[in-house]
Amino acid sequence: MTLFAVASPLAARMRPRTLDEFVGQEQLLAPGRALGDAIRRGTIGSVIFWGPPGSGKTSLAHLIARHTERQFVPFSAVTEGVPRLREIIGEARQRRELGRGTILFCDEIHRFNRAQQDAFLPHVESGVLTLIGATTENPSFELNGALLSRTQVFVLERLRAEHIVRLVEMALTDRERGLGDQELTAEPAAVALLAEEADGDARRALTVLEAATPLVGQGGTITTAIVREALALRIPTYDKSGEEHYNLLSAYHKALRGSDPQASLYWMARMIEGGEDPMTIFRRAIAMAAEDIGLADPQALQLAVAAREAWHQLGAPEGYLPLAELTIYLATAPKSNSVVVALNAAREAARQTPAAAVPTHLRNAPTALMKALGYGRAYQYPHDDASGFVVQQYLPDELPDAEFYRPGSRGLEKKIAERLAWWRDRSGE
Repeated sequence: MTLFAVASPLAARMRPRTLDEFVGQEQLLAPGRALGDAIRRGTIGSVIFWGPPGSGKTSLAHLIARHTERQFVPFSAVTEGVPRLREIIGEARQRRELGRGTILFCDEIHRFNRAQQDAFLPHVESGVLTLIGATTENPSFELNGALLSRTQVFVLERLRAEHIVRLVEMALTDRERGLGDQELTAEPAAVALLAEEADGDARRALTVLEAATPLVGQGGTITTAIVREALALRIPTYDKSGEEHYNLLSAYHKALRGSDPQASLYWMARMIEGGEDPMTIFRRAIAMAAEDIGLADPQALQLAVAAREAWHQLGAPEGYLPLAELTIYLATAPKSNSVVVALNAAREAARQTPAAAVPTHLRNAPTALMKALGYGRAYQYPHDDASGFVVQQYLPDELPDAEFYRPGSRGLEKKIAERLAWWRDRSGE
């Protein structure tokens, strides 16, 4: 093996060098398909690749750079920012003067906020560089309209099991870049297991295969037992699509509900460091604000929504600050699940009385006939009373005394309870 092969992970070494070597995505790359034909011609503009992890987004970007003889410049929206982008643009201008183009490959482009995404626009339009963005998130929601209008979106599909099997076999036999010089064999059942456990992710499959190699040694045989052992070695501490994803979200939510800011911050940080999409954390926090705090502190829900918007404005890493602030606020806010209980009780009552009629005095009367039938006639306008409250029936006759919402005794709900008690006393009088 070359020094490069030894130093690089197997998944990186096995990147396809030509379209013929590329496995999967036939719907995009087969002859007669727009993307494949554009790559073969060496003429392709700025594009967005949307697809699951390990489906070939980065490999396609490399192929485009190779076929169009342009400089490939990787750029991560997670670890790099606008200052680095300015450097790349300066280098691209110099390269352009020498007659060579630049492919700017932006991995996880959805991690850029919308203002940062705008930084690409003038340089894409002027032709200083060609942008290839990769994202696992729906571009319609995560990329701004101006950027989408200047790029073409291609959807990559999760690789099928037969694709993974082919990639594994190529890696086992390739002596230049793969494991061919190890003289390994693999049981068909072991390859099938690896293909199944990879879940359509080529990078994951090749990483596990590489981990299995030292377990069997030169000339060894990879069995299903070896694959399972390698899987145990290589499964990440945090898998965004697996059980641990839900475990950490659950721990975060329960720590917030349990009013423990230290634990809440820890589980939040675990998800961030594991590469979780911040929008997933924000969604859980917003749900928690309504479910476990509710009217005990209505500002919790407002802050949750505002913190999410702040993320879109700031991006990483500054955007983690409003997330941390939100986490601390939610953990230390007074708790109440009265809204959840009220919603469930009201929905159950609605299911039990689906035909309950609206009281006549609450009905709208837009026509003369409706007025003649008495619609709205006995309605009392609360603002006509000095207290802003009048006694009248708002529920249907089947549920005259139903009580769905019962405020708790913490936070603002204590005052809400006092207000409801006063209205109840007035109704009794």
